[in-house]
Amino acid sequence: MSNAPAAPTDEQALEAAVEALRGRRVAVLTGAGVSTDSGIPDYRGAGAPPRNPMTFQQFLSSEAYRKRYWAGSHLGWKSFRAAGPNEGHRALARLEAAGVTNGVITQNVDNLHVRAGSRRVVDLHGTVDRVVCLTCGQAFARDMVAARLAAENPWIDEPDLVRLAPDGDVEVHDIDAFVVPTCTVCGGLLKPDVVFFGEFVPTERFAEARSMVVGAEALLVAGSSLVVNSGIRLLDQATRRKLPVVVLNRGATKGDSRATVKLDAGTSETLAALAEHLGA
Repeated sequence: MSNAPAAPTDEQALEAAVEALRGRRVAVLTGAGVSTDSGIPDYRGAGAPPRNPMTFQQFLSSEAYRKRYWAGSHLGWKSFRAAGPNEGHRALARLEAAGVTNGVITQNVDNLHVRAGSRRVVDLHGTVDRVVCLTCGQAFARDMVAARLAAENPWIDEPDLVRLAPDGDVEVHDIDAFVVPTCTVCGGLLKPDVVFFGEFVPTERFAEARSMVVGAEALLVAGSSLVVNSGIRLLDQATRRKLPVVVLNRGATKGDSRATVKLDAGTSETLAALAEHLGA
């Protein structure tokens, strides 16, 4: 007979997480797993198809790449825009309103935290509902650019089944005739205000995220595998200061070995339970 201690039950792990967070000001980092219940898939979750996202260098390099990107992004945006906040997003908004958390740092680009009512949100990787000109810096609402795209490319219809990615992109073929949008101010290149692969998180944006961790007494990571460097750097900040760290994610993450408590559970129901236990 083994003398190894029994693995904690889900309820025991939840109680341990509540104990780690209770009475402390909590910084929150979220990833794609928080939005899966809103119909937006995870890059790395179980069953996620292999992807080869376009890099920033490719986007800049040729009109063909930009046609492929904008055609896919336009189709994906329709489905992406239809997604709504889930109970996990709403639970985090309640925690902030109750003063338990100091806002949300998110790796997601879907803007669902803001739509759920969170007031202080640091979009580490940007947001798809905004478009910027790479030449003059002018910003545009994504809905306005989408309307131009639809008018200039009336032949492009949303497929019945769109394989949507966490960045709002889908795979599209036969896009030679696609008209790429340009800046109405200077005629420059437009790009959704998201951090592409091959780009860095803007320094000032990461500094704001870091200040939230510095100003906290605990860190809650929800729905992130912590594979992306920006998330690991924030975890490093927390562990260097010996803050309690709660990691909530289906499956393994790169932060599990440093977690005070690991919750291998769904984010929506678990965040709602945490909010209830913490008085939000």
